Formats: sequence, C-alpha cells, structure tokens
Amino acid sequence: MSTPRIVAGFTIALVACALLASSLPPAGGSAHAQKLAEVKKKVEKKGAPKGTGQQQERTPFTLEEQDAAVVPGFPNVRVWGDSAADFARLLPQATGPWLAISGGGSDGAFGGGLLTGWSQAGNRPEFAVVTGVSIGALIAPYAFLGSAYDEELRKNFTTITAADVFEDRMTRESLFDYWPLRRLIEQRVTAKLLSDIAAEHRRGRRFLVATTNLDAGRRVVWNMGAIAERGDDKALKLFRDVLLASCSIPGFFSPVAIDVESNGKQFQEMHGDGTITAPFFVVPESMLTPSSTAARPPLGQLYVIVNSKLAPEFRMADRTIAGFLGRSIDVALTAALRAEIMLMQVGAQRLGIGLRVAHLDPAFNHPSRGPFDGKYMQALFDFGVEQGKKGTAFEDMLPDRSLRGSNDPR
Repeated sequence: MSTPRIVAGFTIALVACALLASSLPPAGGSAHAQKLAEVKKKVEKKGAPKGTGQQQERTPFTLEEQDAAVVPGFPNVRVWGDSAADFARLLPQATGPWLAISGGGSDGAFGGGLLTGWSQAGNRPEFAVVTGVSIGALIAPYAFLGSAYDEELRKNFTTITAADVFEDRMTRESLFDYWPLRRLIEQRVTAKLLSDIAAEHRRGRRFLVATTNLDAGRRVVWNMGAIAERGDDKALKLFRDVLLASCSIPGFFSPVAIDVESNGKQFQEMHGDGTITAPFFVVPESMLTPSSTAARPPLGQLYVIVNSKLAPEFRMADRTIAGFLGRSIDVALTAALRAEIMLMQVGAQRLGIGLRVAHLDPAFNHPSRGPFDGKYMQALFDFGVEQGKKGTAFEDMLPDRSLRGSNDPR
C-alpha cells in the first residue's frame, strides 16, 4: 500500500504543475499574451529582490548523514512522515477533533471560505491537531488559531493575484520564479502569528505541515508549534521556509534549501511540495493497516477539507502538448484523491474514527481566466463561506455521484 500512495502523491504534485500551465489560455492567443503581460507588468513594478535566482553548488552527503541530520538549534521539530514510531513523538496532549487540509492551488479559496463560514455558523470546533499540505499549509495556521484570524484568511484568497505568487521567468531550477510568494509569506507570517501558535502548542495542541525531502525521497512532518516556541528570527525564517517548501510545485517552483547538520558536517536538504508524498496528511499510512502494531491514533473525529472536486468532469482536451498533458494529469489527480479518501474511510472504520469530508461541489462552475484569477478565487471563497454557514459541506460518506461524475449515464 505504501508504494501506490507514493506514486499517487507524485501524480498529484504533477497535476498541480499541469493545472498551472493548462489554466492559461492556449499559447499564441491574444488573451494569453495579455494575461502574461499583465502579470509581468505588475511584477516589474514590485521589483524582484536582489539575489533572486542565484543558486550555490551543493555539498555532497550520504544516506547515513541524512538519517542523522538535524536543523541546528531545532533538534526535535520534525519526523519522517512514513514512520509510525517517529510520528508518536508529535501526538497531541490535548483532546479534540483533528483537521487535515489538502493541496489544490487557487482552489484553496474553497477551504478558506469554508472555515470562515464555519466560524459564522458558530459551531467551528477547536482542533487538537491541524495538518496542512501545499496550499493547505498556508491555510492551516489560521485554521489552527481559530476565528480570530478569519480576516487574515479572507485576505489571503481575495486580495492576491498571480503576480503575488510567481514571476513568469525561468530560473536554473524552475520554470517560474516564486520570489513573490516568498515575500507574501514573509508579510503574512509575522512574529505575532508565531507567538500565538506557540501559545497553543504549549496547551498541548499540534500544528503540522508536510514537505517532501527530495534527497531522501520521503515525507517529512514538521511540528510548527515547536518551531514557533523558540520565538526568535531563526524560528521565523524556518517557519516561513517550511510553508514555502510545502507549496513548491516540482519543476514549476524551486525546492527550498533547509540548512542542516549531521555529526558536525553542514549541508542543505532540498524540500519540495508536500503533495508529492501526501495529498493530505493525517497519520503515517502504516498506522491505518490491519497489520499495524502501532498504538491507535488518539482521535475520535477527523475532518478533511479537500480543495478540489472529486467527481470526474467532462472537458474536451485541447490538441496541444500542454492541453493533453494537463487534461491527463487532471484526471489522475481526481482518481488519486478519491483513492486517498477511500483509504482513509477504510482505516477510520476499522479504528472507530468518525470521518467527515468536505470537497468542492461539482455545481461550482465559475469561469477562471488563469492561475490565481482574483474574481474566480473571490467567487470560490464566497461559495465556501455559504457551505460553511449552512453546515452542508461535510459528508460522513462520499455519495456515489462524487465517484461517478455528473456525466454518468445511470
């Protein structure tokens, strides 16, 4: 089961790449040229920071050195996300429901809106554990801190454009330069936010983010509250770097270098998008299998926010490389997410865990003019708010229509 999940996770990361490319109008069209011109113009006004795009050669290291590596000054803030024994060190002291938030790019506006509407309904719980992957990692701090941060959540999805996320410029390591996203994270992740997260961590709650260690080929789960608890500039930098790494779509965005030390030797690990190894993260998959010898996870209720549609959709593919690739991987994304949800359903039923899943309703069909289109994200955020207020977003079991699609002949 582990190998198929890793393959599925990698597929999901590739989907994110394809969606970013395929969401643009066909190359050569006037709309495409105008859109890129608008993005470039906005980016040029802001100005890339000095040193953007510069890379340094890497110090070689071995598997043994990787296994012993720690982040200097942060000895106990991360574990391998595929190890039940390691993950036991991150379990919360507080009790309560858990929340997992998936990746999904600009469709993360759905999750942001859903949480806001849930607050407005007056019954949003305090979660003992909140986990985030990719765009879910950027939503998760606000989900963890509760309704007091709903306004920040709204701003994250209704006031940004593509120019706030990437520059249409190749680097040595990527097709696009994500310096605008790095700067956005620096502006939004403040010392005050870190202090608030550290306070909740001391209460026994846990905020976890998944990245992919590209050198080891394994998922890494970061204890963000433990990082925040240190409370200095180094903690702020590492916290921001982990969030950026979890969103770093392979090939499209550069991986993030994390400085580590192993038996006195210093080198850098390369961390990329968490969806490569986990479309969303709850516990190591081995803890869900009947043969598991690990202790039962201490949760009775799990909520999962999937920032994507789960039903297959009819859409004619453009006869271009980008069109066929984007459509093919889009289909793979939907299939992989459904498989992940079904895996969680089986594990939750076996362990007696209540599972409720929210996903983007197929009825939402607002047009998108390109990646991180402001009007699309505003409409999706508002849609999520309404779903949260009505209390209709979460389902105990996914209905057949979610798995068959709207074009099913039955």
